[in-house]
Amino acid sequence: MIKIAPSILAADFANLERDIRRVEPAADWLHVDVMDGFFVPNISFGLPVLRAVRRCTELFLDVHLMVIKPERYIEAFAQAGADLLTVHLEADDPVGVAAALRRMDRCGVKKAVALRPITGAEAVLPYLEQLDMVLVMTVEPGFGGQSFLTSQLETVRRVRALIERVNPACRLEVDGGVNPVTARQVLEAGADTLVAGSAVYGAENPAAAIRALRGE
Repeated sequence: MIKIAPSILAADFANLERDIRRVEPAADWLHVDVMDGFFVPNISFGLPVLRAVRRCTELFLDVHLMVIKPERYIEAFAQAGADLLTVHLEADDPVGVAAALRRMDRCGVKKAVALRPITGAEAVLPYLEQLDMVLVMTVEPGFGGQSFLTSQLETVRRVRALIERVNPACRLEVDGGVNPVTARQVLEAGADTLVAGSAVYGAENPAAAIRALRGE
């Protein structure tokens, strides 16, 4: 089943609860991008905002940690209300990534790893058997509103093949430049979970925009 996760990075921060309510009727998940200004050259929001979001919605919270050495923050974000936490393979060494995933287990949250465009699909293999999701970035992480990188479709296909071989229950999420046109491309390549920011919050009717991403 396709899941759509609107990214609140594209929402109006001064009216965040309102913008969450606008997508609730059609969205499956809510995507929360946490940026530290080191792993990516941007700073977004952190624990206080996630706690506030958790208080105002029952949507599944898909929290994408774009932070250096994320293992330090797993417990805090789990306690703040994350349902799933995604860490980047490029944000730490393999020992640190494995430690972050173990901490997710202890905190009772679902586990995911993310790949930047510079990282090959096979990098997920040491972790894939235990994952609930893999996130393939189809833009360079850090800023919303970027253009979709068609070169990443091959990475999506390769990750899908690995998932089918190793852990068929694992979801495959795509984030970056997703709109009704590119949504079709990534779904055909094997994705089943789509993050969309500008395509949803830049639309006059965000719920209708979500339905368009599903092809309805």
